[in-house]
This record gives sequence, structure tokens and C-alpha cells, in this order.
Amino acid sequence: MSFVSVPQGSDFPLENLPYGVFSTSAKPTARIGVAIGEKILDLAEVAQFYPENLRAALGATVLNDLMALGCEAWAEVRRITRELLLTGSPLHKDAALQTRALVAQSDAKMHLPANIGDYTDFYSSIHHATNVGVMFRGKENALMPNWKHLPVGYHGRASSVVVSGTPIRRPYGQTLPVDGADPAFGPCRLFDFELEMAFLVGGPPTQLGERVPVGEAAKRVFGFVLMNDWSARDIQKWEYVPLGPFTAKNLGTTISPWVVPVAALEPFLVDNFPQDPQPFPYLRHEQKFNFDIKLEVDIKPSSTGVATTVCRSNYRNLYWTALQQIAHHTVTGCNLKPGDLMASGTISGDASDSFGSMLELSWKGTKPVPLGGGETRKFLQDNDEVIVRGHCSNGDLRIGFGSCHGLVLPATPFE
Repeated sequence: MSFVSVPQGSDFPLENLPYGVFSTSAKPTARIGVAIGEKILDLAEVAQFYPENLRAALGATVLNDLMALGCEAWAEVRRITRELLLTGSPLHKDAALQTRALVAQSDAKMHLPANIGDYTDFYSSIHHATNVGVMFRGKENALMPNWKHLPVGYHGRASSVVVSGTPIRRPYGQTLPVDGADPAFGPCRLFDFELEMAFLVGGPPTQLGERVPVGEAAKRVFGFVLMNDWSARDIQKWEYVPLGPFTAKNLGTTISPWVVPVAALEPFLVDNFPQDPQPFPYLRHEQKFNFDIKLEVDIKPSSTGVATTVCRSNYRNLYWTALQQIAHHTVTGCNLKPGDLMASGTISGDASDSFGSMLELSWKGTKPVPLGGGETRKFLQDNDEVIVRGHCSNGDLRIGFGSCHGLVLPATPFE
């Protein structure tokens, strides 16, 4: 048992211990912490209990140095952190140290957990890819010929990845309101969320030309976060041919502040999604690396202040695993660095209330989505707040990610 109180239904029991970066008004320097109940354990304050070779990484202002140490170091940090939080530990017996080391989450400001050097977004949900294909190409050509042979992805914009709570401004851009007519320029009209998850890459940097085999890829997954990849659908439709997403996707990508380690998710492993046809050998793996993570999205308009759950999906709906994503990403010799962010793509299920975007929920704007207070939405309006949540549970244990939220601000007008 932990001596730190963990409320019933908390996302952060002793079995979770996610990492984050936080600061407080009393101590504005960013530092690494671990969530436990409603508290944060400041790892810099308890660094003396860890081996000397780990202390510098634990005292850093971001997680990159810890991620670079590799999976054996992560296991050691997790083991010692858990022991420190147990009843009867040296931390439990030292009241003065507790006062310094345990910070109320309500007093903390959360920051991006890592310096993100590169960001890749995959397209790994077969239900989402099928829905989008049906909308724009018809049932007969819903999936592109390559989709079941490789994890489709694109390189995103790392500089616009922000931590939960950061407002996102509606973008301006070029659109084609009427097919065959001239394009228009103005604020995005079809603003959308995308329910995603992402993992942060760990381990020492790889060299250009070096591959990460699928059998070694699990050692490269430091932990998972929630993600909302904000999307301007009308801008995307006009610009994406022939090279894919650009300004429709670079306006902001929100991630949750807490990084849940793979070790905390292992009790919730499930079978990998069945794949047919069988992929090439470099993508095959027998290891389970799929998780039963329940996901929800709420929309809360400012006009009512009432949050409505519009989507209930699950991470297990992904066709391609994180291990296959890494193997394919590096099959060309692309190098990896600690802190690289790799996202799942929109996670949709096979039921209409499990679709992970407004594009799907409103079926391209043809079906208004009901919200509380009598409001409806086809796409996001100004001052809507989007809240993404995720957790695993089996009746006895709950492992959560906290929330990933952002407010849509009106577009900045051109003078």
C-alpha cells in the first residue's frame, strides 16, 4: 500500500506512476514528476535514492535524458519510485522530505513532457480509413491498395505540438467551397478534432541508415499519451493532393501531460488486430502489443457549459501496432531520437458512436451531432472545448491518462 492517499476511481494509483513535467508558483523551474493520486512526486527532490548514473536525468527539465537511458533504466526508476511511495519507506518516515517532494496536482502547472524533435502521424485505424474512403471514393474503393500492406503515415510539425490546456486558434487558409469553382481564402469552416494516442520514443539515438527490427521495437516505446490532432477539413481537402496534409494539420496538436509507461499497461494487453493479407516479414511479430484502452471525447460549448460525450472508442481498434509503426518508419534507415513522437492516427470503432472525428460522427456534415442544452454540431464552433480522456480498467484496477483538452479560439482576422 502507498502512504499517499489515492481516491477511489483515480487515474493514478500506485500501479500507474506516469511521468510528467511540471512547475509551481513557489518553484517555477520545470522538473520531472510522477503522478500518484492527487499528488506529484518531485523526482529531483528524491534523486538521492536512485543510482548515481540516473540522477542527472531525473533532475532534468524534460524527459529526453531519461528516455535515452533505455528500458533497463526505466525499469529501475519505476521500481525505486514505487518503493519510495510504499508505507514504511524512507520518504514515508521523513515528514520534511515529504513536504518538499510531494506537490498537489492542483498547485502544479503542466508542461510538454519532452523536447519533441520529430513527429510522425500514422493512419492505423481500419474503421477510420474505411469511413473516410467511403465518403470520398465509395464503398468499392474505400481502402487504398497499399493500406493493408504498410502503416501509412506522414511527417507532422513538431513545433506546434502543445500540452493539454493550450487554446487552439481557428486557422485561415485556402478552401474550395464549391467543386469546380475558384478557391476562396478565409477562416476554416470545417474545424475538427481527431481522437488519437501517441507514444514517445526512447533508447539511445539510432544512426542514419540503421533499422529497428520489429522484434526489438518494444524497447523503443517509453510510454503513451492521449492526443488530439486538430484538423481543418476544408483546407485539407483543397491542399492535400498530391503531397498530403500540410497547413490543415500544422495549426496545433495537443497531447496529455502524463506519459503512461508500457509497464503500467501490460495488465491490459489484448490480441493484436487480425491482419489479412499477412504483412511482409519485416512487419510480422507474435508479441502482443495492443491494449484495451477505453477512449472518450467530450465537446463542451461555452454557451451552455455542458459537456457531452460524442465518441467512445478504444485503442484496440488499431490495425497496425506501435511495433510495426517503428519497424516501417526505420526500414529505410530513418534515424530515431529520444523524444520523437509517433501518433496512431484517428482511432475509430465500427459503431457510429465510436467514430473518432466530427467528419465521421456528422458523416461529412450531413448528420448533426446532438449536444446537451439543445445544441448540435456538424463541426467545431468557436469557444467549444474538446476534452479527450482515456483509461484501462478490469474491475480491480484502473490506469488512466488524465485528460487532453483544448479550447477553440476564434480566427485572428487579417487587417
